[in-house]
Amino acid sequence: MIVTPEGFPIAYEVLPGNTSDKSTLKSFLEKIEQQYGVANRIWVMDRGIPTEAILKEMRESNKPVKYVVGTPKGRLTSLEQDFLAEPWSKVREGVEVKLLRNQEEIYVLAKSAKRIAKERAIRQRKLRKLLAYLGKIREQKLSAKHLLLRIGAAKKEAGRCFALVDIVYPKPDDKSIPAHFSFSLNKKRLRHARRKEGRYLLRSNITDKGPAELWSHYIQLTEVEQAFKELKGDLSVRPIFHQKEERVEAHIFVAFIAYSLQVTLRQRCRALASGLTPRSVLEQLAGIQMLDVHIPTTDGRELKLKRYTKPDQAQQLILARLQLLLPSQPPPEISLR
Repeated sequence: MIVTPEGFPIAYEVLPGNTSDKSTLKSFLEKIEQQYGVANRIWVMDRGIPTEAILKEMRESNKPVKYVVGTPKGRLTSLEQDFLAEPWSKVREGVEVKLLRNQEEIYVLAKSAKRIAKERAIRQRKLRKLLAYLGKIREQKLSAKHLLLRIGAAKKEAGRCFALVDIVYPKPDDKSIPAHFSFSLNKKRLRHARRKEGRYLLRSNITDKGPAELWSHYIQLTEVEQAFKELKGDLSVRPIFHQKEERVEAHIFVAFIAYSLQVTLRQRCRALASGLTPRSVLEQLAGIQMLDVHIPTTDGRELKLKRYTKPDQAQQLILARLQLLLPSQPPPEISLR
């Protein structure tokens, strides 16, 4: 899906299943330019989408394609010493950035206080759980085989936190029960992990803009992520149980139209009632019901009144804040019974 910087959807495309993002990017660059014309576009991408070869093509094309892309944390390690001499620049409350230039690209190191707190809390929770689990299985009387299976399950659940613990495994010929193993926290790796928390590296071929502006472009990815979150969650675009291709596309088309309406409502909330979200507005206004009241007459006819229920105080407040007016009650209809 293609959205504007404000989140308004422009277009979407349905691709075959199991299609890699890396394989679609090149064709999309060409297609968007053919469909919408040449413009001063900046492609904002997450770290898993472009390959080094595609980025090189984007830089070296006849009309260089501008991009801002996230970078794996492994590259931050290789550039860490170069960044040490650069000063931090504040872009907003709780967010600071650094800039590093090379011949073809510019690197932006961003540090977010909220992201540090979030990543640190996740790491602490996983690490405490891992250490507690390893302590439990050490007390159990397990053979070497069963012990390794338990440790393997712990590794899968702990993810990257597993690398913060040093484990001495039982020897291959150890037949004793319980098999001996020990573990300890690797404080050097822990300090290294703490230094990287809340920090992420961006790269771009736009060399005439400051780090704050490049960071603000990248942060627009949250609009795209929010779009897919709302499509998958609030609008239930998935799962799709249709078997025919045209029905699948119709299902997604309806979800796309619904998302367009939802974005419009969100922008209206931001402008007129910043404390409201589209979900809260829809949940509140869903209480306004449309009713058909049938009244028989003495001459064998029927009077039908279409009426919506009177909004309660909370609903009236929302309508007033969003400057929305309910239509007049429909006129009555008279028909033979």
